Amino acid sequence: MTPNYFEFYELPETFQPDEAALKRRYYALSREYHPDFHATESPERQQEILQLATLNTNAYRTLADPDQRMAYILSQHHLLEEGKQELPPDFLMEVMELNEQLMELEFEPDPAVVEHVTREVNALTDTLEAGIEPVLAGYPGLPADARPRALEQVQTYYLKKRYLLRIRESLAKFATRS
Repeated sequence: MTPNYFEFYELPETFQPDEAALKRRYYALSREYHPDFHATESPERQQEILQLATLNTNAYRTLADPDQRMAYILSQHHLLEEGKQELPPDFLMEVMELNEQLMELEFEPDPAVVEHVTREVNALTDTLEAGIEPVLAGYPGLPADARPRALEQVQTYYLKKRYLLRIRESLAKFATRS
């Protein structure tokens, strides 16, 4: 299991951390665990420092990026494991319709269809973002028994966002052809 980066940084688990506090903690630990400052230590201690420096770098890279942070938190709660990734049927139907339109573009490029699908994806994304924002903002203040429900909502959001990202990538290909 991945180490708990929030514990490592002595920060609460949150989807919206204090960016300045995160950066301060990263720089403080970067100085503390810089291998050059431990050159006279035993080989075992030097190896330990190197591992801590690597942990610090990995923690910062993960927690500083909103998408990686979200995936990390969901993984820590075992919500990105195979078989635990179900999406609502209504969303899957919408995505299927968009994918069908993309498949048609494969045979018959049409800038109007690209524009239409782009608007649809943007509208779905905007709705998703607006719906998840209160959940992300309120997560740290939730009692422990309410967090699983919030995490399920975040999981659904994350998976939907990934679907929409794949559609955007396909759209980018078709937009360059049109």
